[in-house]
Amino acid sequence: MQVLQAGQHKLIYLELQPDMVANIARQAGFETRARDCQRAIQLELSAPGRNAPLLLFDASDPANLGWFSRCQYYVDGRTGTVLQTPMTLANKRDRGGKAHHNSVRLAISKELPAGFRLPGRQPLTEQVFYALLFDFLNALTKTGVAVCGGGVIQPLAGRTEIAGSRN
Repeated sequence: MQVLQAGQHKLIYLELQPDMVANIARQAGFETRARDCQRAIQLELSAPGRNAPLLLFDASDPANLGWFSRCQYYVDGRTGTVLQTPMTLANKRDRGGKAHHNSVRLAISKELPAGFRLPGRQPLTEQVFYALLFDFLNALTKTGVAVCGGGVIQPLAGRTEIAGSRN
C-alpha cells in the first residue's frame, strides 16, 4: 500500500496482485479471467457448474425478506458500486442483452481516497481486501447480495420479474 499525492489530493494505492485475486476467486468456486489495468483490476467471474443463479437479489421485493435479513453486502442498483468497498459489480450479458444467471463482472479500484475506511472505521490494506473479496464472493454463492434501487444492475435470484399486469 502506498500513499500518493496528486496536487492537494491524497490517495491510497493498493498494490493488489492479479494472480492472488484470481486465485481467491477460484477458491470461492468461480472460473475467472482477470485483467490488470493501471487503476483497477477487472474480473469476469462465472460459476458454470452451478444449477441455481448467483444470489444477487432485489432488496425491495418483500418476497426476498429472508435473504435481505442475512446479507452483508449491498449493491447500488444505479451505479453497481458494492457499498463501503472498492468494488463495482455489473451483470454479464449475452448478445440479446439478457443477463447471465451464473456470471458477473467485478471491477476492483486500486486508487482510493486517503480517508477511505471499511465499516467499523477499519483501514483497508491488501490483506484485509483479500479477505473482503473472498467473503463477498462467498456471499454471491451462499448467503446473498442485495441490489438496492433499480437501474443498471439486474437481480439474478428471487423474484426478478416486475409485478403487475401483463396485458
